Amino acid sequence: MAPKTFIFIFALFLSACGYHLRGAVDLPEGLKKVYLEGASMQLREQFRKVLRTASGELVSSPDAASVFIRIANENNDQRVLSLSARGRSNELELYYRLNYTLAKADNSVLIESQPLEIKREYFNDQQDMVAKDNEQQVIRNEMYHQAVRMMIDRIQAVLVANTK
Repeated sequence: MAPKTFIFIFALFLSACGYHLRGAVDLPEGLKKVYLEGASMQLREQFRKVLRTASGELVSSPDAASVFIRIANENNDQRVLSLSARGRSNELELYYRLNYTLAKADNSVLIESQPLEIKREYFNDQQDMVAKDNEQQVIRNEMYHQAVRMMIDRIQAVLVANTK
């Protein structure tokens, strides 16, 4: 069998079994154009990335949106879990909290204020501080991404339930 034929047959099998890329989201029609209000730049950027991969769009005008997501009380925090013998933090717990509300373009509320909280722990190596700063930023970006995915999953469930 020719390599091209094998690749073609393999691609058919993958598409037939429901395989899709990790992180891919299948958005309902009501979630294709989203207006985000009150979000930090980091959360807004993660929303833009997730929507772009799912053929959606984060619009800059409320007039162009099919749904509004209002973010309130967005908060990043950390606390020390353990200390070294010198009194420096060895382990940190990172928190990310927010409340969000979902409304349709006609301002009818679909989801009342919902809290969302994400926590992560990581080891803070005092010998390699520059790398740890980068690691903390990577972890925070993952937390933003997870928050976006959790919101989209909840919103999808509500939109699907409202169409039935």
